[in-house]
Formats: sequence, C-alpha cells, structure tokens
Amino acid sequence: MSSPTAVFRQGANALITGAASGVGLAVAKLCASHSMNVILVDNNTSKLDEAKSSLKDGKGSVESHSMDVASISDWSNLKSEVEKGGRKLDFLHLNAGIGLNSDWTDNAYFHKIFDVNFFGVINGINTFYPHFTNNNSQQKAIIVTGSKQGITNPPGNPAYNASKSAVKTITEGLSFDLYKTSPKTSVHLLVPGWTFTGLTGGGGTKEKPAGAWTAEQVAETLYEEMGEGQFYIICPDNDVNWELDSKRMLYGARELVDRKKQPVPPLSRWRDDWKDKAAEMIKNMKTDA
Repeated sequence: MSSPTAVFRQGANALITGAASGVGLAVAKLCASHSMNVILVDNNTSKLDEAKSSLKDGKGSVESHSMDVASISDWSNLKSEVEKGGRKLDFLHLNAGIGLNSDWTDNAYFHKIFDVNFFGVINGINTFYPHFTNNNSQQKAIIVTGSKQGITNPPGNPAYNASKSAVKTITEGLSFDLYKTSPKTSVHLLVPGWTFTGLTGGGGTKEKPAGAWTAEQVAETLYEEMGEGQFYIICPDNDVNWELDSKRMLYGARELVDRKKQPVPPLSRWRDDWKDKAAEMIKNMKTDA
C-alpha cells in the first residue's frame, strides 16, 4: 500500500484555500517543490498575486483564483475553471479561516465565523468530492485545517471554537466514508500549534515570537506525519510539546468521563476555583506520549 505522501508527485493537481499567506502558502510551496500543479485560492487579491509570483519558478503550473469560500456561486465558478479539459484534483487543502471575536449578543459574528470556517470547508467538500471518491488508482489526499481550540475549547471565542470543533467532526466522518469507497484517497486533519501567520498577528509586520512556529514548520510536519499515515496531525510549537498537548486533551475528556467521581464544571482549567487543581492533575497525568 502506498504512502499518503505519494500524492506529492510531478503533474498532480493541488488546490489550496487560504493560500495567499501563512499555512496555506507554505503548503502550496511544499506542493510546488514536488512539481505539482498548484491552484491558489484566497479572497485577498493583492496577497494572492504575491503568492503566485513566489511560486513561479517551480516546474508545475501555478494559477490563482480570488473568491469567497462562503459563497456557493464562487465555488461553482471555481469548479468550472478547475474542470476545464477534464482536469481533476489530486490534492485538496481546505485551509481558509478567520478569527473574528465578539460576544454572545452578536448573531452576525457567529454566522460569519461559521460561513467561512465551517461552510467554507463543507462547500469545498461538496464541490470536489467526486474528484476523490471511488478512487482506486493513484494516491489522492484531502487536508482540512482545524485548530486546538476546536479540541480543548478555551474560553474567549466560542464561535471560533465551535466552528473548528465542527470541522474536526466533519473531517473524521469524511475520512471514514472515503476509507470505504476510496482506498487511495487519504484524509488528514491538520492542527497547527501557535503559528506565526496573518491570522495570529503576524502579517509580515512583527517579529516572530520565540514560542511560535513558522508556517513552513507546519507544512513540514504535515508531510512527515502524512508519511506516517497519521489522520490527526497535531503540531507542537516552541512553547507546548506533544506531551503537554496530549495531557490537556485527555484532561478535557476526563471532565466528562469522571463526572460521577465528582462534578467537574466545563472549562475547569480556566476557572479560578479549579485552575490550580487542574494544573496539578495535568502535571501528574500519565500518558504514552
């Protein structure tokens, strides 16, 4: 059985959303380094042009499309462009996302976050699913960018957390269904750690904090862990390693599993009357990480 990394091959067609900067651009460069044909998608036209220019020296072709991933009509137009001449995708990275913040009274904030972060993924799957199902020939792959906030659910941005939690659930389901119909299509949930990008305050205007990873490190980890056959690609950073990540995830699950031992409130790690106890429990937690 071939490795999922076999999708990185000369002449294969890769489409990446949110590709004008950050993780999306880093993955586009990874694809280009393997002589793939790269299709860049973003709503930032000026940065999209810069991204396209940065890839022009590769052996594969590069094209760009400015569009809103929340728009069904934009996806329909993109599908028509992509499928000209019978072209099919081999690699789809649904990466576009936003990080707005507001409060519980702002209905528009919840809709905007879900329109981009969740339905931007759903729209991409709906549009290009036929390119990846019933695949028994050459290796293909679908990557979806999630977030640790969709797993550990820290307080402060409930709409973002919920959207990324929903993305995790959808990607798990997609993996299961394609495993049954398409043994040559792999699905992966890419979960960056603290990464210096435009979404996290980078944007090329500040120096990278010591604790943050670069987007290129995330792309490298994607490639390495795809090679290991990983579905959950959980990236560390320079402040938080995998052992600590795993303990935090396990602690969150134990809030539910251990509820009969003692009532534990949700998000207890961040509550004043629980955070010290939670920190001690995490510190002493045994894992195989």
